[in-house]
Formats: sequence, C-alpha cells, structure tokens
Amino acid sequence: MGRATVHDLAKAAGVSLATVDRVLNRRGGVRAATIEKVEQAVDRLGYRRDVAAAMLAKQREYQLAFVIPTGVNSFLASLALEVRKLADALRSERVFLSIVEVPPFDGEALADALGRLRNQPLTGVAVVATDHAPVRLAVGGLAARGFDVVTLVSDAPGSGRAQYVGIDNSAAGRTAGSLMGRFLRGVKGHIAVVAGSMLLRDHAERRFGFEQVLRTEYPNLVALPAVEGHDNAAVAETALGAVLDRHRDIVGVYSLGAGNRGVLSALRNRGLAGAVCAIAHELTEHSRAALADGSFAAIICQDPGHEARSAVRILRALADGLPFDAGQERIRIDIYMRDNVP
Repeated sequence: MGRATVHDLAKAAGVSLATVDRVLNRRGGVRAATIEKVEQAVDRLGYRRDVAAAMLAKQREYQLAFVIPTGVNSFLASLALEVRKLADALRSERVFLSIVEVPPFDGEALADALGRLRNQPLTGVAVVATDHAPVRLAVGGLAARGFDVVTLVSDAPGSGRAQYVGIDNSAAGRTAGSLMGRFLRGVKGHIAVVAGSMLLRDHAERRFGFEQVLRTEYPNLVALPAVEGHDNAAVAETALGAVLDRHRDIVGVYSLGAGNRGVLSALRNRGLAGAVCAIAHELTEHSRAALADGSFAAIICQDPGHEARSAVRILRALADGLPFDAGQERIRIDIYMRDNVP
C-alpha cells in the first residue's frame, strides 16, 4: 500500500479536502467531533505530511517574536545579538524574527507587551519570562488564542507555554554548590549569594540547588540570605559590599545573576579578589578577565546562540504540527575555569 494522501484522509473521515486542510493546519471553524474524525483517520492510515512540499506550495512564512529585557545584562544582550544574526540568516527560508524590548524585572510591563502581541499576525512567541502572575496570565492568553509560546532562559510553568528553552537551573545551582564545596573543602565560613531578582524563576532555582548541596554535603559552608543586585553593577556592588562588611568570615561568593562587574568591584575594593572563592554565571568580557586573573574561580555558562536557534526550531515544529528532537534542543550547562576558557 502506498503512502496515505489527504484524499485518503478525506475519504476515511467522510469530510471534504478543505476540512482536512483546516484540521491539519490547525485553523479554526471546524467542530471538535470533525477534528476527532480526521485525527483518527490520521492515526489509522499512518498519514505523514510532506512538510517541505506543503510549505513550498503555500509559500509558508514564519513570523516569530522574541520578547527580551533590555538593560545592562550582558548575557541578554548576547541573546538579542544571536536573534539578530538568525534573523539575517533565515530570511531566505521565509522565517522572519523580530525583537520586542521590555524593561528588566518589570512583570507588569512584560505582561502588557505580551498582551499587545495578541493582535499581531505571529506564528509564535519566545519570551524571557518572570514567574509573575500577570506574566503567566498573559502567556496563557496568547496560548488560548492559538499562539505557540516558548519560555526562554527563565521559565513560567503553569502558564500554558508549550516548551521551556534553557538550562536546568536547579542543576546549575547544584553544580555551583559542588564546585564551591570542592574548592573550599575543610574550610568553614559563610557564602554570600548575589541574585538579580528572586522574581526570576531561574535565579530562585539556582539558589535552591546551591543551598541544597551545601546543606547536605558541605555543612561547613553556610549560605547567607541572597541579596538582589537587579543585574546592575552599581546595585550589586553596594549590596554585596554591605554583606562583606557585616560578615568577616565570608569565604565564598556565588553570583547567580548578572551584575558581575559590581561583584568584582566589591571584592577588589576590600582586597578580597582571589582570597575568597567566587563563582559566577555567564562568560562575558568581564567574567573572562576575572577568570584570567584569579578573581573568579569558575563560571557556569549557557550558550545564547543555541537557545535562540532552539527556540526557532521548536516554534517552527509546533507551527507545522511536527515533533522536535529533544536531545538537540537540550541546553548544556558549561563550566569554565581559567584553564579551559574558549
């Protein structure tokens, strides 16, 4: 028996070719019972779409919006740069990427921006989310209107998003805890923790994983309550500086967000750079230099280019009703020290 066609589906389901086309392409105006008939015929006949031919015939376009916070966060700036590179590379494939900029750490502004996208002719949306009720509602609103939404870097589970693209942040925090414990084996003292904002799920998960490892495996090291630097060097310097001045037995610093220039300034101004074990996230110009001079012991990193490409591949697959390769889209946790910086 040859490969099943749309004509076979229409005959098996007892519907028109137009109805089959609407169901396969997930367009509205089809009753639930009819959709079920077509889907049952798809399963029964083992129908597989010739996606390349369908896209060529329809001159399919993909309009994808990336919602990314602006500001001084070097990693997010790198992510936006990778999206712009992809936008140039993918135009010939009729994939059009746009960036919607929002203020950092402002859940209301992010929710408003997502709400405005509901009236745009978009194929899908990728958003650096905050775990904030209005944001979850806004993502759910987009999903309810048929938009495919993926969260990027920081997740918002329970929002209706289709997929999360990013590292396992609890595992990243546990990795930082394990490194800190190994570097400070036998040393007793406090660890200062600097977050961007505990409203960000990725920051909260990193802190949880970090403290989990210290409490269970390295009780000689006690993590202090996290201070928030809002990914701003000046704010991070002031916040960490106050902690360093208040606690004279600090033996380590875990910077789990951005604002690492401020972290470095706070340490260097007190003669503590290299004297305490400092672990941070994301390989930037400043963190790379800090690895080289010994101010940072290790950097935990994720690849913004991989994340941008993965978000595009997943959104295209969702739009076409096709599976994606979960292994290919898994974002690695990379560890860099002075000896293996690329």
